[in-house]
Amino acid sequence: MAALLKRYLPKSLLGRSLLIIVMPLILLQLVSGTIFYETHWDKITLRLARSVAGDVGAVVNLLHRDLDPKTRETTFYIASRNMGLSIDFRKDEVLKNLKHKGSGLMERMLVRALRESISKPFRIDSESMRRHVIIDLQLADGVLHIVTSRKRLFSSTTYVFVLWMIGTSLILFAVATIFMRNQVKPIRRLAMAAEDFGKGRDVSNFKPEGASEVRQAAAEFLSMRDRISRQIRQRTDMLAGVSHDLRTPLTRMRLELEMLGDGDAAGNLKSDITDMEHMLEGYLAFARGEGTEKPLPTNLTALVEGVVVQARRKGSQIDFHGESELLIPLRPNAFKRSITNLVDNAVRFGDHVTVRIGERENAVEVIIDDDGPGIPEDQRDEVFKPFYRVESSRNQGTGGVGLGLTIVRDVIRGHGGDIELDASPIGGLRVRVRLPI
Repeated sequence: MAALLKRYLPKSLLGRSLLIIVMPLILLQLVSGTIFYETHWDKITLRLARSVAGDVGAVVNLLHRDLDPKTRETTFYIASRNMGLSIDFRKDEVLKNLKHKGSGLMERMLVRALRESISKPFRIDSESMRRHVIIDLQLADGVLHIVTSRKRLFSSTTYVFVLWMIGTSLILFAVATIFMRNQVKPIRRLAMAAEDFGKGRDVSNFKPEGASEVRQAAAEFLSMRDRISRQIRQRTDMLAGVSHDLRTPLTRMRLELEMLGDGDAAGNLKSDITDMEHMLEGYLAFARGEGTEKPLPTNLTALVEGVVVQARRKGSQIDFHGESELLIPLRPNAFKRSITNLVDNAVRFGDHVTVRIGERENAVEVIIDDDGPGIPEDQRDEVFKPFYRVESSRNQGTGGVGLGLTIVRDVIRGHGGDIELDASPIGGLRVRVRLPI
């Protein structure tokens, strides 16, 4: 029951806040309506019915005392003028059907009042006439046909009360909606700023606003943003500085080795220096991926197709399938290096490569399949760690230094997306890059 109720409850803060406001309001209306109907409306309707029944009883008593036709006409005239009763006497007529027409509260109260005031057979008809009620009363020598206004039996305060109750409720609900919407806006802006920051977008225009608690959360977010940005800049500067400083001594070592000749020892040292240079290039690429490049609206389909065309120029066989133009904010250089890295890996270890790009469930997916040796399932998470290499399928001659996928995932997650590795339908590895729209 709780799970079913939770399923239909509002999910947003605005909806839940309005529900908190509306539920007590509805309960208040129900309680007020119940009290009104059980006390005011019943009592007022009964009093009105007793007033009409009393007037009818007075007319019957007057007719019972004096049956003279002139007196009867005078009585009918007085009843019409002072009591609002239009009376017609139908001599020698008999009420054959005593079934009342109408079963509402007004009819029930009138029947009750007439039974209290008059001990004669009668019939009520509240349906034949729209604005009047007919009372047929059986007398000894005929039927007394009485027509009275429905207003004498019905209190308009009922409708007035209901209209005021519903009207004020709607006004209060509208005011509460406007107020709560203004309170929720700063929270939505904070959520959008956090999302944009997570995707590497600029959030410099964000300012704390709203209630004090929301302002405090926004201020803490800005502090967190500054700390994270500062840490990223420090790491980037450190990697770039160390990598740049190390390239100078490596260059001198390579020159000295060239002067030593082509011995086995020199060859091994040259190989080590080459590996170190590749590692430094990886460091620099990693640092550039976290640099100050700003996101720009980019046609992702054209960007990926450009990477594929560039790989084809190197003699690779790649099938490309792309949808129409997909324009999303990207850091184009960093993202292009990431896709290039993934395509180069697929081409390096597979003979046939397929690249597909398309929109799937509020996200864009780039899927790269190859028919190479793939990566064992238990190592698919490990390959994203720095310097981790799958020795069984990536040897020293063909593999890198173990930073490629680390850099790729770092860049993709910097755009708010993610990367997954899986088995490819064509036998090798499938790389799925997913970016939110």
